[in-house]
Amino acid sequence: MSKRIAKKGTKGAGRGVAKRLLACVRPYKGYAAGAFVCSILYVAFTLIGPVLYGFAIDDMIGEGQVLFRSVFRMTGGFALSVLLAGLSQKILNNCVNALCYKLVRDVRRRAFARLTEVPVAYVDGHPQGDVMTRVVNDVDTVSDGLLQGVAQLFTGVMTILATLVVMFVINYLIALVVVVLTPLSLFVAAFITKRTYKSFSSQARVQGKLTAHAKEMLAGQKTVLLFDREAESCRRFEEIDADLYKIGWRAQFYSALTNPSTRVVNAVITAFVGVLGALFCIWSEGGVLTLGPLTLGGFSVGMLSVFISYANQYTKPFNEVSNVVTQMQNAFASAARVFEVIDQPAEERGGSRHLARVRGEVRIEDASFSYSKEKPLIEHLNVHAKAGSKVAIVGPTGCGKTTLINLLMRFYDLDGGNIYIDGVNAKDIPLDEYRKLFGMVLQESFLCNETVAWNIAYGNEHATRAQIEAAAKAAYCDFFIRNMAEGYDTVLSGNSSVSQGERQLLCIARVMLADPPMLILDEATSNIDTMTELRIQKAFKKIMQGRTSFIVAHRLSTILDADLILVMRDGAVIEQGTHAQLMKKRGFYYDLYNAQFARGAHAHEEEKD
Repeated sequence: MSKRIAKKGTKGAGRGVAKRLLACVRPYKGYAAGAFVCSILYVAFTLIGPVLYGFAIDDMIGEGQVLFRSVFRMTGGFALSVLLAGLSQKILNNCVNALCYKLVRDVRRRAFARLTEVPVAYVDGHPQGDVMTRVVNDVDTVSDGLLQGVAQLFTGVMTILATLVVMFVINYLIALVVVVLTPLSLFVAAFITKRTYKSFSSQARVQGKLTAHAKEMLAGQKTVLLFDREAESCRRFEEIDADLYKIGWRAQFYSALTNPSTRVVNAVITAFVGVLGALFCIWSEGGVLTLGPLTLGGFSVGMLSVFISYANQYTKPFNEVSNVVTQMQNAFASAARVFEVIDQPAEERGGSRHLARVRGEVRIEDASFSYSKEKPLIEHLNVHAKAGSKVAIVGPTGCGKTTLINLLMRFYDLDGGNIYIDGVNAKDIPLDEYRKLFGMVLQESFLCNETVAWNIAYGNEHATRAQIEAAAKAAYCDFFIRNMAEGYDTVLSGNSSVSQGERQLLCIARVMLADPPMLILDEATSNIDTMTELRIQKAFKKIMQGRTSFIVAHRLSTILDADLILVMRDGAVIEQGTHAQLMKKRGFYYDLYNAQFARGAHAHEEEKD
């Protein structure tokens, strides 16, 4: 029963993907119409040749004096038909190529655009390698399948219909025999292709898994080498690759089996046509064929030749179409994975409240959130940050500091409660406008493969070169930028062109140039040396003046002057206050600060020894 349901689901999925791909063709109906017309012309011109052969054969058997004229007529007609058929096929291929490339381009753009619109939770919940495979490799597979399949599908269907009509005109009894036997070929093709879609779907899934593993190993190469895990990494790669081999072998086996199987059936059909047609030639007398109560036109040797040729042309497309179906199954399996990305719900960006002037008062009221319903994280959180205040968030690893920042930035939606900016519910502010209220510097610096100036101006595309350089000077990175080969026009490539500390300074300059009303600093100076950190702290003090700032800190010495310190543990704010107030309480913060101070003093004593 379950197998039957699975088959129905697979069949329905394939049809659903095909309908969606057809819907993508609508903007390019002109190319589709051109391909359709050219396929009709191509088939019509290819059908002329067998008729000319038949006439020539009959002339050879009949009156010899017309042989020369017949050969001349056949040669001229055949040359013209080949020329016109070639021209039609060329235009057909051009239309199909344009149609497929434009369709695939639109699908890839839609998939990438949707990735920029989905919630952060979707990207966090899927391996990046698998997502990249869907947008790049799977779309390429769709392109290859359509390019190879559409033209053959057009001409194949037209050839079947045209030859069928001509065969019925020549001799409907033999044509009926061909039609009756044709379902055998269709049955064989359908039997095999039913099993290909599932195999190709599994193959695409495992390919994404393999890409994800390779990307993880390359991104963490230093860690792999440090812990001597090369063998384990290779073992895992080989394990996934072995699965891919098994699934790919099965998919390719069924794919390779389709064509020869249908060819065998079609050869049987051709044999039936040849034997039956030869008998009809023998039984024809005086140009008339009488079979019991049926009286048919005579069946000559030339007509037999024409009929066998048309029967071959009629059955040949079934081989091609069966191949096309296999290719299309692979394309549909990949397209289904791409459409899964496109179908992801976009992040809700609505809201009608526009803040003309932002003071920066932030209130979090009765907020609750968890990544998993089975494991609560933040429950009934209440925080009030006054406008222009400096708010520090401290606590042990896993207490919810970064989660609180994600909620504040609306990277994740609250399960309960609300966030207010200057008394306005954050949900009522358009998301694009809301996120521009914050400037954010993270531990992991993000730089693109572009120039230094472009990266600094990433948050302010209209900034002038003077403004970019002023921000770089304020972030203490102007000096090392000018030492680069092309200065501010140096293209950053990979992580090796600048150090981690320099990358973080560039990100700080970017935020300074954006000049947002509020700041979020998540260990923003973690990769910077002590002397540079002191200079950056001065720059931060300057930029934080008059701005509400949220600082995630592990080194408590950097937030002693904070207006409000939130002490978190297990997703809850257990203590709030200034440094002095929290030290007087002698609570969790007191123990945390003293433990850190004791570690620092102990390290200092070890240095002296």
